[in-house]
Amino acid sequence: MKNQFKTQATVTGLKIKTSTVLLAAALIAMITPSAATAGPPTATLLVSGLEGTQGSTVGPDGALYVTENLEGRIWRVDPETGQVTTFASGLPAGLFGIGNGGVVDVAFIGKTAYALVTGVASDSGGTSVVGIYRVDGPASFTVVADIGEFNVLNPPTIPFHIDLPTGFQFAIETYRGGFLVTDANLNRVLRVTLDGEISVFIDFDNIVPTGLVVFGDTVLMAEGGPDPHTPQTGKVVSFGPKSSTATEVASGVPWVLDVQFGLGRTLYALSYGTFDPNTEALNLAVPNTGALAKVNGDGTFTVVVPGLNQPTSLQFIRNKAYVVTLTGEIWKIDGLSDPPYGPTP
Repeated sequence: MKNQFKTQATVTGLKIKTSTVLLAAALIAMITPSAATAGPPTATLLVSGLEGTQGSTVGPDGALYVTENLEGRIWRVDPETGQVTTFASGLPAGLFGIGNGGVVDVAFIGKTAYALVTGVASDSGGTSVVGIYRVDGPASFTVVADIGEFNVLNPPTIPFHIDLPTGFQFAIETYRGGFLVTDANLNRVLRVTLDGEISVFIDFDNIVPTGLVVFGDTVLMAEGGPDPHTPQTGKVVSFGPKSSTATEVASGVPWVLDVQFGLGRTLYALSYGTFDPNTEALNLAVPNTGALAKVNGDGTFTVVVPGLNQPTSLQFIRNKAYVVTLTGEIWKIDGLSDPPYGPTP
């Protein structure tokens, strides 16, 4: 199939002049000891009582936007007060409980929101489009990219077990006027334009790609790793628009679902927790085993906030981290950075 469609997006503008290895080395070099944690961070419960919250982003107004898959909803959350209001509702809901499809992530281009919807097509017993929906109003949407159809017509060529031909997308991130989308089932990253053109940006073996963050021309991606999601397979990797493979940035915590930069260019990763074989069909972690971890310059992780309950998404607003959990909670975390990036003791 690789000779029938491009596996990497066409590059415009500046070209990458370094190899993937050098890109990763440069990123690791930026993760400096000067951004070390000042003291024990404090986690405060900001929001509770939501249903199946999974993806999140920071909107153009500085608020937190969070998807709720069980209700097909996107919430707007005030990051200081925790006030929750409905931003959009009526998107396809998940068919199999929390964490198993529906609206799973959200991103903004300018003031327009775009929702990522997965696990709702006929291969899941549903009748909706798997793909990217533009939010036109509080209950009005337009499908801008049918990712499910693309995946059916262009299946992976790397051999691994495929549960859903339409894929199981996990995260959406803005990139060069369009989007990058991870597919945790088909093990690849797609590039999607606002015109709905879809191409394979990079494909992988069975590594379970999850969260994304873009830094210039470099993409950093979280890897959940295949079952049983061991610390050895929980990673952050990097690649660029011309990369055929990804380069490891850090490994050592289980089931990494997200990666984000905090202030001071400190890189953080979110561990979903320890794999629970008793809930394998539901793809759940053991409760209260998740963690927020800092990426170190030597390619290891340091856990800075342990005991999180099935966390799925991470955002930073100024010097505070916000962790969204599958159990319907949002936690605000203070004290991650030294001055000038954090408060003076």
